[in-house]
Amino acid sequence: MKLGFAAIVLAALLNLSPIVSPAALAQQQPAMPDAPAPQAPPPLSGVNGPITPGKGAGDVQPGPNSSSNSPAQPSVPSSLPPSSEVKDNFQAAPPEMPAAGEGFEKTTTLLHISVNFVEVPVTVKDSKGKLVAGLTFRDFKVFENDTREPLALFTVDPFPLSIAFVIDQSLTSDVMAKVNDSLGAIQGALTPYDEVAVFSYNNGSQERTGFTGAQSTRLPAVLALTKETGSEEIIPINNGPLAGCPIRSNGNCVDPNIQPGFSAGSQSGVITIPKEIHTLNDAILAAAKELSSRPKGRRRIIYVVSDGKEYGSKATYKEVLRYLQTNSIAVYGTLVGDSARWGEGYVSRVHLPFTMYDNILYKYIAATGGAPDSERSMNGIEKSYAKIAEEARTQYTLGYYTHQPFIDGKFRKIDVRVDRPGLEVAAKTGYYPNARDAQ
Repeated sequence: MKLGFAAIVLAALLNLSPIVSPAALAQQQPAMPDAPAPQAPPPLSGVNGPITPGKGAGDVQPGPNSSSNSPAQPSVPSSLPPSSEVKDNFQAAPPEMPAAGEGFEKTTTLLHISVNFVEVPVTVKDSKGKLVAGLTFRDFKVFENDTREPLALFTVDPFPLSIAFVIDQSLTSDVMAKVNDSLGAIQGALTPYDEVAVFSYNNGSQERTGFTGAQSTRLPAVLALTKETGSEEIIPINNGPLAGCPIRSNGNCVDPNIQPGFSAGSQSGVITIPKEIHTLNDAILAAAKELSSRPKGRRRIIYVVSDGKEYGSKATYKEVLRYLQTNSIAVYGTLVGDSARWGEGYVSRVHLPFTMYDNILYKYIAATGGAPDSERSMNGIEKSYAKIAEEARTQYTLGYYTHQPFIDGKFRKIDVRVDRPGLEVAAKTGYYPNARDAQ
């Protein structure tokens, strides 16, 4: 009896909790979301082919198994933000980039083959004045007469230098002494592949030597003969008790031989102060004529050591500048004296009409793509020789074919830009076509 009752209770409990199958249990549980499947990144905007180092992006070359009915590449989803960089497709093909050490020969060959080939040396510095290396042809844009030109040549190889040194001998005696002591450092800034000519000027220019080897024994001897004492800085007095007669008695000069306006001097009683003579234009023109005969492919450079004053030259600034721009000559300079003094060096660039130019050298430098340096000490002048020689040797050489008629006598404006912020670009502002390049 007890057994029957227990069986009845167990049967009732089994009826209250029915057995649930696994399939039914799976249906009762909430569905778990699947993990996102890996997806390929969207393609770059504006790129239709693979990216090759040095060549950029281009079209995919059709292979033997390719088909014209291949599906198109998926487009970029509209939810992605637009790209801030715009691809520059102007340079359809990369320029000719010679191997290391072959840039000089390739540039010379192009100059002989094509008369419309234009060579543009470029110096790039950062905000601290240090040279910037590692740029590629894609970082440069060259415009001629506001029209962009595709690059045909790009090289960073150094070129041999043909330097005409122009030394100002009209400096004051204290500044001239510092320049004299620094001339021995010129040869140390040059290489055996360079060549040097030496000019000097005071009241007219003088050629000390034609082009000779930069490491020859002749150069130090010529530089030693170029040293001068300079001029004395005298306070001009053209009237009053100290004008021409230091000792007077009752208003008359004690010595009648120096009596202004009577025994010696003009009848007006006023002594005419002699004007300073600084024939900088004539000296640069004489050096440029010597440089114009140098072989093609060499860097033609005029290096001026002066305070930049100009007065009394037969040649004008415009005439000399045109000659420089016709023969691809760059002017570099070390400013000394008053032009190197802080603050006064900028004031000296202001020219008053009918007066002497206090500093015209910076205008030559800016127009021809050279580099200036201002030094007041002998040690600074010595360092400037090596500094500027390094800048002239470490340049980017860009080449392109002009779209202008070659021999028309018109000036072609050049504008070189670098697509990186905070960089300073130094290049010539333009050129005149030269009939010698057609030979």
